[in-house]
This record gives sequence, structure tokens and C-alpha cells, in this order.
Amino acid sequence: MSDIQKVWLITGTSAGFGECLVKSVLARGDRVIATARSLSKIQHLATSDNIRLLELDIISGEDIIKGIIAKAVEFWGRIDVLVNNAGNGAKGLIEECGSAQLKLQYQANVFGTLDITTAVLPFMRAQRAGTIVMIGSRTSWRPENPSTGLYSSSKAALRCLSETLAVEIEPFSIRMLIVEPAAFRTNSLMNTPYYTGNKIADYDGMREKNMQWYSTVNGMIKGDPAKAMEVLTDVVRGEGGAVGRPWPLYLFLGDVAVQGIAEKCYRILKVIDDWKEVSTGLDVDA
Repeated sequence: MSDIQKVWLITGTSAGFGECLVKSVLARGDRVIATARSLSKIQHLATSDNIRLLELDIISGEDIIKGIIAKAVEFWGRIDVLVNNAGNGAKGLIEECGSAQLKLQYQANVFGTLDITTAVLPFMRAQRAGTIVMIGSRTSWRPENPSTGLYSSSKAALRCLSETLAVEIEPFSIRMLIVEPAAFRTNSLMNTPYYTGNKIADYDGMREKNMQWYSTVNGMIKGDPAKAMEVLTDVVRGEGGAVGRPWPLYLFLGDVAVQGIAEKCYRILKVIDDWKEVSTGLDVDA
């Protein structure tokens, strides 16, 4: 359990995971720098002396972001925990979307997130302490559903970057946590319009089925984002169910996430086992 008051910088706090996390962190007595693209959307969070609000658009560019992060550090002199929660979820069929829509998806979920992280890291390295939290997605492990390819691939790219970054920042006593939630009642993916700017007739049936599914899925989602963010706060602070457990590089949230990711791992292990004799023994002959 941590007795030290931590300073958290959390992106995308106007709703969903971000808003729930702000409330959880404040309830533990920590300090929060809550950010959003528009301050008007997070004014309702200013209920404590332990919170500061900051306007931050994660796709505003590296130089602008560095200036905003420097301003954030001035509030309390440090940032102990960075939570990269801001992002968006593109929906659309891969051939119809093409590379143009994929680039837009990566701009927020990969490049913008990396800009925030690299702006914060110099301060954490100077402290020789810190925690970076990346909000990924269970979908990056189970992308085999039409229309999720752009979003899931961006979250998979974020996971790979984070896995390497975890090794690079470890010598400075900075921890990485890759959070992989299943569907929760946050509306982050559901509110993004389905891309229909390049309809291909062969996909009409599939597209219509996907769009109908998204219009009704909200009522089927059971995940409570407040409960999920309580778990995240526990892990970072070493409290609750995290007491006595080793630091996890990955944090899977929700029954569907745990089951789905486990099934994917089992499937890969089975392929490795079934094809081991074909896949191995390929070194240059002595």
C-alpha cells in the first residue's frame, strides 16, 4: 500500500474510463491532472483541491504537447503516473477504409499517445521513478470480427511499442502497465460513426449487418467502467487485490477479456505444437 500522495496525469477524462479513474484516484487521496480536448467537458470534475484541469488534444503535435506537459508539471512539481486513456475507435471494413482511414486511427491511438508519453518521460527519468499506463483493448488480441481491424491493429501496435518501451525505461525505475479491457459501458467505440465513404457492393450485406450490430450492442455490454478503474487504481497503488502480487506488465479487465485472450493464446500454442516439426530445424547445415 502506498502512503505517498501520487500525482496522476490522465488523458481523455470527459467520460468513460477517464472520468471514472479521476474519481477513483481522488477518493484515494492522490492528486490528478485531468485533461480533455475541451475544458468545458471536464469542469464537473473540479470538486477537490487535489485536481487540476488542463486542455490537451493528443493529436496537436509533439512541440505543442511538450509545452502543455511542462505546464502540467508546474502544478505540483512532478508527474508520478501517466495514464494514456484518450483515443478513438474507428469502425469500418478494411478494404473500404483503406490506408487513409487507418492513418487517422493511428494518429490518435499510436502517434498521439506516443507524443504524450515521450513528453512525460524526461520528467520521470529525472525523478528516477514513475508509472506509464497504456489503455489498450482486448480487441487487439481478438480482432477476428469484421469492421474492427483499424481499431484493433492500432491497439496491437500500441501494445508492441509499450512492451519494448517497458524494457527501455526499466533502468530508470519507471514501470509500464498495459491495460487490456473488454467492452465496458464507456461508449468510446460505439459513438464513433461507421465509415461508409467508400462503399463496395460486394460488402453491402456484411456492412449492414455490422452497422446493425453496433446500433444494438450497447444494451448487451455488462462491464462497469467504475469497477474496472478501481482495479487499475489498486494495481498502481499496490492496494486491494494487488497487495502481495508481483507487478504485472499486462492487466486484463473483464471476464470477456480474460476468456478471449486465454483462448487466443491456447490457439497459438496449439498451432506451435501441431506444426513444430515443420517450423523448426531450419538452421544452416553444419
